Amino acid sequence: MSLTRETEIGGRKLKVIIGKTARQADGAAWVQYGDTVLHVAAVSARERREGLDFLPLTVDYREKFYAGGKIPGGFFKREGRPHEKEILTSRMIDRPIRPLFPEGYAYETQVLTMVLSSDSENDADVLGPIGASIALNISDIPVNEVIASVRVGQINGKFILNPTMDEIEKSRLNLFVVGSHSAIAMVEGHAKEVSNRDLIDALFFGHEYIRKIVEFEREIIEEVRKPTREYTLIEKDEELTARITKFVGSEVARIAAITEKIERKEKTNVLTLRIMSELCDEDPEKIGEVKDVIRELMKQEVRRNVLDRNVRLDGRSNTDIRPIECELGLLPRAHGSALFTRGQTQALATATLGTRMDEQRIDDLSNEGFKKYMLHYNFPPYSTGEVKSTFGVSRREVGHGKLGERAIDAILPDWDDFPYTLRVVSEILESNGSSSMATVCAASLALMDAGVPVSKPVAGIAMGLIKEDKKYRILTDILGDEDHLGDMDFKVAGTRDGITAFQMDIKIEGISADLMAEALAQAEDARFRILDIMDRAIDKPRPSISQYAPKFIVLKVPVERIGALIGPGGKIIREIISETGATIDIEDDGTVRIGAIDNETGERAKQRVQEITEVPEVNKVYEGTIKRIMDFGAFVEIIPGIEGLMHISQIDHRRTGRVSDVFQVGDKVKVKLLKIEPDGKLDLSRKALLTDDRTDEEKAEAEERAARPHSGFRSRTGGGRGPRR
Repeated sequence: MSLTRETEIGGRKLKVIIGKTARQADGAAWVQYGDTVLHVAAVSARERREGLDFLPLTVDYREKFYAGGKIPGGFFKREGRPHEKEILTSRMIDRPIRPLFPEGYAYETQVLTMVLSSDSENDADVLGPIGASIALNISDIPVNEVIASVRVGQINGKFILNPTMDEIEKSRLNLFVVGSHSAIAMVEGHAKEVSNRDLIDALFFGHEYIRKIVEFEREIIEEVRKPTREYTLIEKDEELTARITKFVGSEVARIAAITEKIERKEKTNVLTLRIMSELCDEDPEKIGEVKDVIRELMKQEVRRNVLDRNVRLDGRSNTDIRPIECELGLLPRAHGSALFTRGQTQALATATLGTRMDEQRIDDLSNEGFKKYMLHYNFPPYSTGEVKSTFGVSRREVGHGKLGERAIDAILPDWDDFPYTLRVVSEILESNGSSSMATVCAASLALMDAGVPVSKPVAGIAMGLIKEDKKYRILTDILGDEDHLGDMDFKVAGTRDGITAFQMDIKIEGISADLMAEALAQAEDARFRILDIMDRAIDKPRPSISQYAPKFIVLKVPVERIGALIGPGGKIIREIISETGATIDIEDDGTVRIGAIDNETGERAKQRVQEITEVPEVNKVYEGTIKRIMDFGAFVEIIPGIEGLMHISQIDHRRTGRVSDVFQVGDKVKVKLLKIEPDGKLDLSRKALLTDDRTDEEKAEAEERAARPHSGFRSRTGGGRGPRR
């Protein structure tokens, strides 16, 4: 049975079709908004794989090129590995649906999402959590919460629901919100320095529409939902839990009081081995349960310390920031570098300036063109003292890198004013919480060290929350363990004038607007303190860029000479690039940007461009090339693409019998431009540059010959040519 339901959201129809496609999946949904169509299918294994003690959930969002009427590039003409947008959207679907599964559910589960149609107005990513929620809830998979998602923009002070792609370009805010009927679950986005108040108002503006979509989903789910399947949860051994709790006594409290992460980890490992030896007879199957019990006991102790004593794992109060150190210019050959250390979190950022040739090509459904600014984040396992296999760039690295990139984007100079491609790389050398926000700080410092004229510095801070009933503490600059043991991870980046990027995952319900306002105010205070420390290291961009950075020369050429500069099929411009090693970018208005590794290369390319695009000037001397020889004279190319006539009478003071007696095609000759005719033809003279050494008799004979009546042709007809285009 096929079911179709529609509702209006943001002035457009949201349509859902159930039962028409993917009928062998546990649950599937066809979701349409405008002419954008998303298909989501969910399947969960019926049998649990042996040894699994966690939820093996895979969420994959893929954009099909045919959705936008495109054929993929490359040799194979197939969609390849997921690109950045697909990875980021997969994460934004994964994070809010993962908590919907019962604790202890460890069956392999896949939620696969495909964009089937894209109208280039409505971004399909906002449909992802909606489709996943419907597909899971209509299935027999044990999920009992309904979620929805919206995007919020702000133009001229007014909030816009699900702005189109064109509207997003004009918007001060790009906010992605996911939530249930009662609570916000996830927030991600970026802004152009919006205020705390605007962000809070935008969140709750979006949540009102989330409630409406959730009700729409529930109506569908109630009609077609399957009975929940039988399944077993990973059961806790209550007897073992009680024995471990009694055995450790106050040992967990003593370990929780150790402020040093490595020592605390070592003591926890020692305690685990003692329990395994004395209570579990070294049974390897019990190690996971033992660790879970200790982790839960540690969680309870840490939360009690925070709520009752305002003391955190490392001894700080809830508003304290860990000690910060900022160092600049550590890498001699990098264009800009900075080492930002906050407690046991350390980011080494480098800024590299490139030319137009270094831009990243973007080719997906929502974007097509070139990207002039990139921030890449790398998180090696040694940063947390671990040994792990590395298989390319992880989804976490892509997500954290994008968050940092968005935070910095708002303060970068306009490309027309600073025509460099920028790449920032953050190497996380040590991590104990909020390495993405350390990346923001390090990136800001590295860009200023590189002499990039950013408008102002940016800093980031990660906020946490411990909440039990009505009692709560908001934590500033959270540790890694505080993230795992807490109820919220709220990353906020910005300048002194407003917020530029944010990301929030909320693990509990009931976070009010007042609590959000308090968290943002506390984050703002911390951000300002970090900016004060960063200012002491460098408070404005260096006055000049690195000597190793490419040099740019910008000049204007006549629009009518652009064709001559490019040449047939791009031949001329390619020759200049090949000869000089410079990069050359030509705009339609005649602006030419030359990028070079040094001044000499740039000047050489500039000279060639100027030679080719030069406009002829009367009385100027040119060294030209003989292109054609006629009975009445020779055509000389004085500027690439521009020829003039050197009449036979202008070759020499003495009479010239035949032009070919003096010149051959390809010869070089210096000539003076005598005149530019009204029709653009050029009169050239070699004679004007020669000394007249004729005798008086020879001059008189020449004057007499010139006074005789003409026969044949006018000397300048069919002569010079204007610019070739």
